[in-house]
Amino acid sequence: MKKITFIVFLIFCFSLILGFNATAKTQLTYSNFFPPTHFNSQLAESWCREVEKRTNGDVIIKYFPAGTLTKAPQTYDSVVQGIADIGMTVLAYSRGRFTVASAIDLPMGYKSGVQATRVANAVLNKFQPEEFDDSKMMFLHAHGPGLIHTRDKAVSTMEDLKGLKLRGTGTSGLVQAALGASPVGKSMRECYQMLQKGVVDGSSHPIEANKGWKLGEVVHYMTQNFSTAYTTTMAVFMNKNKWNKLGPANQKIIEEINAEWLVKHGEAWDEADKLGLEFFLSKGGKVISLSDDESKKWETAAFPVIEDYIRKAEEKGVDGKAVVDFIKTNM
Repeated sequence: MKKITFIVFLIFCFSLILGFNATAKTQLTYSNFFPPTHFNSQLAESWCREVEKRTNGDVIIKYFPAGTLTKAPQTYDSVVQGIADIGMTVLAYSRGRFTVASAIDLPMGYKSGVQATRVANAVLNKFQPEEFDDSKMMFLHAHGPGLIHTRDKAVSTMEDLKGLKLRGTGTSGLVQAALGASPVGKSMRECYQMLQKGVVDGSSHPIEANKGWKLGEVVHYMTQNFSTAYTTTMAVFMNKNKWNKLGPANQKIIEEINAEWLVKHGEAWDEADKLGLEFFLSKGGKVISLSDDESKKWETAAFPVIEDYIRKAEEKGVDGKAVVDFIKTNM
């Protein structure tokens, strides 16, 4: 009888230990709008697995791609509110909210995703924007140069843009208007069909979208307007309370992983641009380079977009000129 009682006691103790270990693990959720096949989604999921590996399973993350947990425009607030613990989204989806970060998207003349991603994180580290105080900002990443692509008309001068309807939203639309085109504010999801049917004459988009969104099938000219090339900033962030509960050791591990993964995202954008260009050319697309004089002309014409940002930022109490100057210095 005593032996049976002792065995029962051991089983009870063992079950308590198992229960304690199960509850000791931190279980988190990660919401991402990118579909599972997109490289940004694959990198996000590999980030989750790396966190689990380096924390020896102390932090477990359930990954939700394709907006299955939260939709892209609501992801930031959803993380702040604790609906999701970690999220990735496009900051421009919350227009007017992230004043400092929105400067990154301006037509600064980006040449690569590595460059844009490096600049984005330099801005984050330098200014530590108050606009992110309600979350733990992990890191930013940004695509390579957003360029003008057209369907039927080759664009080699600003005059060629007059009268053209180009799909573009946010910063890209502002740049289009400054250059003399007519922006049509529609999403990337609608772009292919609009180009195919001739509803628009062209689109501003990163080179990777020629393959990623198959736009290389419906545009025939790519104008390398690098002097006015914009980017789109994406962010990875975490619920502040959940971050604070992780403990210093796990926080340090995750910060180290963040520093590695932001580089991976920048490099992946450039690799995607390379594949996008190959796809565009394979469909018979033609690349148009601007002369130095023409590039300067485009840059001058687009500068009011930057000036307008500075003015609006100052109205919100942000030194927009300091942010813009910092970006230019770090290009």
